[in-house]
Amino acid sequence: MSVECVAAVRATLGEGPVWVAREQALYWVDIVERRLFRWSQGEALRTFELGLCSLAPRAGGGFIGGGHEGFLAIAPDLTVTPLGDPEPDLPHNRFNDGKVDREGRFWAGTMDRFEREPSGKLYRLDPDLSWTQVDSGYLVTNGPAFSNDGRTMYHTDSARRRVYAFDLAPDGTAANRRVFAEFGEADGYPDGMTVDAEDCVWIAFWDGWCVRRLSAKAERLAELRVPVQRPTSCAFGGPDLDRLFITSARRDLTPEDLERQPDAGGLFMAVPGVSGMPEPLFAG
Repeated sequence: MSVECVAAVRATLGEGPVWVAREQALYWVDIVERRLFRWSQGEALRTFELGLCSLAPRAGGGFIGGGHEGFLAIAPDLTVTPLGDPEPDLPHNRFNDGKVDREGRFWAGTMDRFEREPSGKLYRLDPDLSWTQVDSGYLVTNGPAFSNDGRTMYHTDSARRRVYAFDLAPDGTAANRRVFAEFGEADGYPDGMTVDAEDCVWIAFWDGWCVRRLSAKAERLAELRVPVQRPTSCAFGGPDLDRLFITSARRDLTPEDLERQPDAGGLFMAVPGVSGMPEPLFAG
């Protein structure tokens, strides 16, 4: 299976890819450099100076997102409005990955930006723009992702190399946290992820040079090798949702590393032979 670099943006910390069907475009961020990218087949790559850590499309247009200091609303013209910071007492924390569940709620985790303290928490932002803390004690939050029926939520503590699963109720209550999958040093660190139309989980592995596909029972089904050491996340896109887009990072790589992997930090695309699910819209 071939993997192609479609945008050599050299992001320090590329993250959060999301396919926006109404634009037929992929958006993703560089958290460290505070940039937003937009890629669409046949169009010029666009770059915006915006300090986002994750974003997801809203039903009414624009985006909802997590930033360096709280939740954000992003208008269609990319004007940013702060919605509030759930952690004013933790100035070293920032948001990381975030996704919308099947009911239109936005879930996002926080983390210590220095990756030293287990101060990360998982939040749910409801359509009325109120938030609820759902879990805590994370070193590096990543994910989340949701099963096709919306009843299972996956969420990762990358630093601990664990992916958790929760039972997710229709009202947004998450319960019964358990270890879905755990990985060893040779695997790399599980990072961002998505779920395909066959209910399998695709996980990017920082320092693993790959994206792996796991069944809903955590069986390893496939491994997609990528030409960079630090893939960070993945999302399905394209008109038929049969393209897998993979973000990556250059952070902390040596000059020798970068010489061997000149496209580190770029956006990659593969055709994995399976399609994804339509991206839910934030209902607020």
